[in-house]
Amino acid sequence: MQFVNVAAATVNQTPLAWESNVEHIKQAIDAAREQDVSILCLPELCISGYGCADAFHSRGVQKTALQMLLRLVDHTEGIAVAVGVPVNYSGALFNTACLIVDRKIIGFVGKQHLAGDGIHYEPRWFKAWPDGIVAEIDLDGQTYPLGDIIFDVGGIRIGFEICEDAWVADRPGARCAARGVDIILNPSASHFSFGKHAVRRQFAVEGSRAFKVTYVYANLLGNEAGRAIYDGDSMIASNGQMVGVGRRFSFQSFGLTTATVDVDVTRTARSRSGSFEPELDGDESDVFRADLTYPICVPQSTEPKVTKPKDLHLAKLEEFTSIICLGLFDYMRKSHSRGFVISLSGGVDSTAAAVLCAIMIDLAAQELGIDGFCEKTGNFLQPEPDNTDEICRRLITTAYQATRNSTETTRKAAEMVAAAIHSSHMEFDVDGIVDAYTGMISTELQRDLTWETDDLALQNIQARVRSPSVWMLANIKNALLLSTSNRSEVAVGYATMDGDTSGGLAPLAGIDKHFLQEWLRWVETAGPKDVGAIPDLKYVNQQQPTAELRPHGESQTDEGDLMPYEILDAIERYAIRDKLMPLEVHTHLTADYQKIDSVQLGEWVIRFFQLFCRNQWKRERFAPSFHVDDESLDPKTWLRFPILSGGYEYEIRKLKQALDKLSI
Repeated sequence: MQFVNVAAATVNQTPLAWESNVEHIKQAIDAAREQDVSILCLPELCISGYGCADAFHSRGVQKTALQMLLRLVDHTEGIAVAVGVPVNYSGALFNTACLIVDRKIIGFVGKQHLAGDGIHYEPRWFKAWPDGIVAEIDLDGQTYPLGDIIFDVGGIRIGFEICEDAWVADRPGARCAARGVDIILNPSASHFSFGKHAVRRQFAVEGSRAFKVTYVYANLLGNEAGRAIYDGDSMIASNGQMVGVGRRFSFQSFGLTTATVDVDVTRTARSRSGSFEPELDGDESDVFRADLTYPICVPQSTEPKVTKPKDLHLAKLEEFTSIICLGLFDYMRKSHSRGFVISLSGGVDSTAAAVLCAIMIDLAAQELGIDGFCEKTGNFLQPEPDNTDEICRRLITTAYQATRNSTETTRKAAEMVAAAIHSSHMEFDVDGIVDAYTGMISTELQRDLTWETDDLALQNIQARVRSPSVWMLANIKNALLLSTSNRSEVAVGYATMDGDTSGGLAPLAGIDKHFLQEWLRWVETAGPKDVGAIPDLKYVNQQQPTAELRPHGESQTDEGDLMPYEILDAIERYAIRDKLMPLEVHTHLTADYQKIDSVQLGEWVIRFFQLFCRNQWKRERFAPSFHVDDESLDPKTWLRFPILSGGYEYEIRKLKQALDKLSI
């Protein structure tokens, strides 16, 4: 038996924040050493930050990253540490993992498969390292190996799969196994998406079983660069069994997951496997050795303490809460903001945004403590608050802005929500400002503006006059103004530019309205496991969503203006996620919603496609949003679509012809 302590470290990094990034890495190394860890894996590109974007092209950035790497070398006494760093070789930039053993750089492994789909653009900055190629680079007067290499550290062989390498069919892990590797390290920068943890878990466990190795996976943590959020997933699997699972969604600067593994067990499993085919060419030119003394380890339980969700939908509700709260926390502190301002209408979207801010404060304070919360956010909360209610009062500002078309129902709902989350709440009457604008335009046009002739303009001016006041509050408080539009509204442009879209961050723009309604009802009755319910959300949940921009007698509702949100979201998935044409979407809807008239479904499909195409310019102007699944509409990171297009006119005409036949 040869027991060894291995660990995966998650770190909350920021692109180009060199000193804090290095400090977090050092803290993780120190924590690992205190737990007698011998082999430590840190995330992909953790020195520079993964989200440097085109700054990766800067020679200065590349040089600084290597300078920071050298700062870490002396911090690795008695331990093997893998860190991610960009390396320029032969005029091209490569995404690498550097292995440092007991204060000596041993070599750099190049990533072989670059992530170039979805929100990833690695081929824009990096080149994929070719299979089987080994080169040398000079660093600080020393020469080191670079490429497709493995390491022999004190008699234990270590190989790498760097993030995307594990997501492809031809995984480098297979060759690592053939070369006798005992431990595969996977430094990753894998953004959060609903259900993605289960996929990572599967390839870690299956990789450890198929390759007969110990598999160590370490992901980034937190909102690193603005849009993508990393859940801090970390896990250790050995010989087909999960032996270590770390905490996700932490507000800490780093996390550590450790396990004691027996390399002799995986070696024996490999020798007993009939399918194992070792490389026997005798060529060891890609193996680089280092001395390391492994301390005597005591075997531990192989059952990680992790609770598997029984209800997948409940798990999604919890995941949504955790990831958005982590995103808000990091965005606030990394942008050096001092809280949030929300125009609280008394409806679902603005209420969800405000409630998430309050839950974030509660969860972060639970984990960090009041002192830790204040320190991590910049120590601007002086005098230091005694409780989370006081933090909410200082960090969350809500404002209800009424016109003559507003109702007592929404005013009361906003008031009750603000009281429940302990925000600093204000009420403004903006009707006079609306009258001033409409009067000024009426005078110049020499005619009255009426609902019969100027419906859209009269609606939009009410939304737009609410923007300057909340921007002013955000400026005064040095806070983030949150835009509250959801993905369903983003899809069809059901928002007023420079009105309800105003803000520096749109945390809900990646979430559909139907899910938000479910989430808010859940928070009313149950709530996150560490927070509990907020019963006063009933004042919001009992309403029909409405913009309240038309006169009361018209009984305006969002679904009346558009279509039922459930149908809208279904159309969006088929049309945008699955890339189906209008007639194809209609075919699916008629199967899904057999109780709804087929012609009516067709009219909604037509309305969706027309509004989607017409409003791409709005999506181009939305505030940054969080990426949470593969249904995002963000044109900067996920969904490219032309601002000007034919608008599916040909395809819509074909659908109309089909509907005409149904009407006969």
